[in-house]
Amino acid sequence: MGDAGFPAQHSTTTTVTRVQTNIRYDPSYIKRKEGVLKVIQIALSFIGFICIQCTQFSIHSTGKWFSTVSMFGVWVTGILLVFYLFHIIEKCYKIPWIKFEFFFCAIIALCFLIASSMVAPLGIPAFEAGAFFGFSAMVAYGIDAYFKYVAMRSGALAQGERQITKESTVSTPKY
Repeated sequence: MGDAGFPAQHSTTTTVTRVQTNIRYDPSYIKRKEGVLKVIQIALSFIGFICIQCTQFSIHSTGKWFSTVSMFGVWVTGILLVFYLFHIIEKCYKIPWIKFEFFFCAIIALCFLIASSMVAPLGIPAFEAGAFFGFSAMVAYGIDAYFKYVAMRSGALAQGERQITKESTVSTPKY
């Protein structure tokens, strides 16, 4: 007689993670939605920075805050773009890159909201233009944060492949 405590069916789940740990240039990343979004984020942040810096009021505290936020966004996003282009993210696949990017995008979007809201009402045309680009960058970073949240919830890798296979085996008890 079969053991009453042992189930008649069991499942086996196998997760296979495939990554190439060599550093290589991959220009196709810029053509994918993640790459295009990073280029848009860098461009909007940099144009907003230029708008603020082209006035004599750039030394105002709100101008300095906006410039700090926009340059932080340009540099971190630029470094991440280079990491993705050269598959450094894939080489260091054990680092939770998606979680890092999610928190970065969410925080920088909030900082752009605050900075753009501070420079918009000052009545300086260049600051108003900078606020427009800041709000646009906020939307771009918010969209990226949403994509990273969805990827984080699904357990996706930042780069590389993960295949999950599930096998079920049914056995009938012997009487």
